[in-house]
Order: sequence, then C-alpha cells, then structure tokens
Amino acid sequence: MVEKTDIRSLSLAEIENFFREKNEKPFRAKQVFDWIWKKTCRSFDEMTNLSMENRQLLEEHFCFPVLQEEKELRDLDGTLKSTFRLPDGTLVESVLIPADNRTTACISSQAGCALACRFCATGILGFRRNLTFTEIFDQVVLLNRQSKKYFGKPLSNIVYMGMGEPLMNYDEVLKSIEKIISEESLGMSPQRITVSSVGIPAMIRKMADDKVRFHFALSLHAATNAKRDQIIPINKKYPIQELTEALKYYHAKTGKRFTIEYILFKDFNDGLEDAKALALFCKSFPVKINLIAYNPMEKSRFSQSTPEKTRAFREFLENKNMVINERKSRGKNIDAACGQLALIDNIEQQNEKVKFLKNEGLWKTKI
Repeated sequence: MVEKTDIRSLSLAEIENFFREKNEKPFRAKQVFDWIWKKTCRSFDEMTNLSMENRQLLEEHFCFPVLQEEKELRDLDGTLKSTFRLPDGTLVESVLIPADNRTTACISSQAGCALACRFCATGILGFRRNLTFTEIFDQVVLLNRQSKKYFGKPLSNIVYMGMGEPLMNYDEVLKSIEKIISEESLGMSPQRITVSSVGIPAMIRKMADDKVRFHFALSLHAATNAKRDQIIPINKKYPIQELTEALKYYHAKTGKRFTIEYILFKDFNDGLEDAKALALFCKSFPVKINLIAYNPMEKSRFSQSTPEKTRAFREFLENKNMVINERKSRGKNIDAACGQLALIDNIEQQNEKVKFLKNEGLWKTKI
C-alpha cells in the first residue's frame, strides 16, 4: 500500500497541478489552501465549498494528520495546560496563559529534550523526536481556539518555551513561524513571537544571517562557566565566551535587543556576586532581563530564592541601569509553569496527581 502524502506538505502550485492532472478546475486548489491555512480546518470533510467528489478525491490521494487533544488541566489562575497526541501517538504539552489584555501560547518544538538541564522537568524525559512544522502550527491553532472559547479573544503572543530546544529543530521551527505570520494563514505579527534557547552559538549566528523578525530569548540562568556547567550541561560544549561572541554577532547583524531569562535558585545563583557576573555578561549588548522564580520539581537539588535575595539581586541590576522584569509563575499547581512540562508515564503517579487536582477543583477534562 502506497503511503499517502500529507496535504499540508504541498505548496499551492503543487495542489493546482494535482487538480489539473485529475481534470478538475485549478481554482479548487486555492479553496483547499484557504481551508488548510486560513480557516485552519482539520479534515477534508470540513471543506464544505468543495463537492463531495472533490473531497473524496483528496481523501483518496492525501492524508491530513492533525494533533488530537488528549487532556486539559486548568489552574486557579486561569492557566490551561493541554496534552496533545501527535499523529504517531507521541505526547507533548502546551500551555495557554491568560492575562488582562492578552493570552500567550507556550508551545513545544520537540517531544522531550536532549539537553538535560538540571532544573527542568522536560529534560528528565530525554529526547524523543523533533516536531514537524505542522505539529507546531497545530498547537497554535488549538490554543487559539481555546483562547477564543474560554477568554473571548484570540492569541496575542506565542513563545517557543515549551518542551524542547527550538534551535535544535531550527528548520521546522522557522517553517512554523512562516506559516503563523503569513497573511495566507494566521497573519500574526512576528513581533508577538519569541523563540527561547539555552544558547547554541552556530544557530544564534544563523538566526542573524537569516534576518529573523521574531524576538529571541536566551535562557542563561548563570553568567559564569563554573555555575552554568552545573545546571546546563551543553555549556561545557559551548562555554560563556563562545556564547558571548555569537550574541555580539547577532546584535551587530540585526541591531535587535534580546531577552535574558534568569531563574533564581536559592543560594546558588542569587547572590550579589552572581548579579555582578550577570551585569558584566550583559555589557556587550543591549538586553532586557527576566528574573524568574524557580518552580520546584521532585528530586531537585534546587529551591526557590527568598524574596529578600530576589529583591537585592534586582535592585543591584536596576542600579546598573538595566531593564528588569520579574516574571510571576503561572500554572504551577498543574505543572504548567516554566521548567515543569514533563509527561507522567507512570500511571500510579498520574492517578495520584489527578486525585489531588480533583480534590482541589483544578482537574477538568475537555473543559
């Protein structure tokens, strides 16, 4: 049996050629293309301005694999975490974060992650596979529908800060962003999209060469090799000095300011010496800094910094005229906060989690 081609892998011209070969009117291709990308349909049956014969023709020759919603959790702060099943059965998680004037989708670019950062629950899973651009795009489509349904407004922002290291799936991430910002599709502004990375120097340079229009955020979390090596193993391959040179190149080429993400761990990277090291690191380029409260995970050696140390750390940087934003944790009751996305394979653990959430009024399936 011949494997069918995914209809979404075809260009408009290729779909037009298909209809010509089948002695059908080529303008049908534009209708199909609009259904796929503009109307974000999820099956051939939804293409209601095509005849039944045309839809059957498409069904015979193409497949239309899409993500399926497996589970939804809703925290008391309104945050929604969704588990999606990919066409091959693999699971990934995405998060929808509401605020007063916006909703943000935190999406995954990989199933699991190979980088094994010591503070991140996703790293415990190990790496399963890269997501295709359509699998990334589908997360945005489904979270956009959730946003309209539950909060009465479309997505305003997208962050590639879910499961995985986006720059290790660069081509598919870029394709997904191209679809998201295309006027033939969702038409979102690239200025509302942020891609976060722990820092792969060659790929940071490539982003600069490609003149990407989205925002870039660096997950730094320590500004010296001695400490960063302990929490981000890939730093041993790409140390601070190499990362700094890549960031200088990025700024010189693009003229853009980027964001430094910095999780504060109690008595590890939250002292004034650490703040001084961070300020020194940031002297080479204009940045804004997001200070993030650590969201503990089981068996972690780390804990959350105290309010006093966090305040001192922030004030030191502000006195250096640096732009600081203190990010509040959202969705931590449902393991949806920064660094907490980790699918629970152990059924006993999962059942215990569900029991707890039900008792707290936090568990909802297909809300």
